[in-house]
Amino acid sequence: MLPLVALVGRPNVGKSTLFNALTRTRDALVHDEPGVTRDRNYGVCRLDESRPFVLVDTGGIAGENTHLESVGLAGPTARQARSAAEEADLVLFVVDGREGASALDDEILRWLRKSSRPIFLVVNKTDGIDARAAMAEFSRYGFDRMFAVSSAHRHGIDDLLAGILGNLPEDGDAALLDDDPDRMRVAFVGRPNVGKSTLVNRILGEERMIASEVPGTTRDSIAVDLDRDGRKYRLIDTAGIRRKGKVDEAVEKFSIVKTLQAIEHCQVAVILLDASEGVTDQDASVLGAVLDAGRALVVAVNKWDGLDTYQREQVEALLSRKLVFVPWAEAVRISAKHGSGLRELFRAVHRAHASATREFGTSEVTKALEIAYEANPPPVVRGHVAKLRFAHPGGDNPPTFIVHGTRLRTLSESYRRYLENFFRKRFKLVGTPVRFVFKESVNPYKDRKNVLTERQVARKRRLIRHVKRRK
Repeated sequence: MLPLVALVGRPNVGKSTLFNALTRTRDALVHDEPGVTRDRNYGVCRLDESRPFVLVDTGGIAGENTHLESVGLAGPTARQARSAAEEADLVLFVVDGREGASALDDEILRWLRKSSRPIFLVVNKTDGIDARAAMAEFSRYGFDRMFAVSSAHRHGIDDLLAGILGNLPEDGDAALLDDDPDRMRVAFVGRPNVGKSTLVNRILGEERMIASEVPGTTRDSIAVDLDRDGRKYRLIDTAGIRRKGKVDEAVEKFSIVKTLQAIEHCQVAVILLDASEGVTDQDASVLGAVLDAGRALVVAVNKWDGLDTYQREQVEALLSRKLVFVPWAEAVRISAKHGSGLRELFRAVHRAHASATREFGTSEVTKALEIAYEANPPPVVRGHVAKLRFAHPGGDNPPTFIVHGTRLRTLSESYRRYLENFFRKRFKLVGTPVRFVFKESVNPYKDRKNVLTERQVARKRRLIRHVKRRK
């Protein structure tokens, strides 16, 4: 188990920038606007490869007080920061060296000291100013270890890292966020306020994500590892995606970019729909992003428990009509608030993952192509018929098949869909798109000039003279 270090402080002091500098990633969303980070974001610092440790970025504690019962999102954000501080082996209290100490810093430090955890004071944003003067203003806090850093320019990071490693236990309480290939990566996507964070919290059995009725509560993509029934998962809660025309704030644009990156890196995307609203245009745009990435797909219809029999029939008819372009995706009815339908959801995720990552052999793929060709040959186009000679697998997630032949440009779109449906039915592929790549066979003698030898040229001349004499 790796030791855990938590970053705590008020909004806009540079905690996320420091998190990215220590982890050498861009996992944390960074913006000048205060309050961008809300959920706990975990990463691994490997600047010293001999002693890695887990780093957790927390939301800025704002408002007139740090009480957990604060209104709006201040209370949940404070609870997330409090949980991170309580489970950490070391707390980095980050303050703004340019603005100096504030009453909010005093109050945050007051409850940090109640946690009985080792605390370092990190004075950030000291580039371009007198670092000693900035640290002198915080000397009244009574810290014997203070570090002046500039997260944006990576000044003072080495001294801070040395101080952290010198005060960490050999073994901590945090688990490593590893890159285990056996860990299934599942991303929960959808438009704002459909219950993504609530669903992740229900699966984890704790308030790991801030769930609120306010749309756009989640702004960053948060990954959490989970072991369930002998399987390993990495659950990724993402920000809601809206149509481009409705996205005005720069922070929301960055959030959408992080969501699209999460879709690209996941293996299975679970798109949540609001059963009370059906399939909207925003849902279609999210579906389009998943299809463009070629990821396995499971449709989760949330808030199903709040509908009566007539409403459920109407929603079923709407789903069958609006999701006709993804008939291969399984639709599961769930309730993220009460936890109903989670078993069926995980079964659908397993089937989609197994289909998306299945390995194929060249012989079985070519055999399937021959059977499909014999059962329904391609139509004649301008007196020519396309010939499908052989096929082989070209990758997974999604399953890709490369077909070789001649005159493949004459294949119609309907025949390509026929091949896709035939392969999907033969190999029992559910929950994943199937891609075909058609490659024309190249004539090796094309554009090659046949150069005759001198003997062949002389023989050709004699033959021509002989023919002329006979005439």
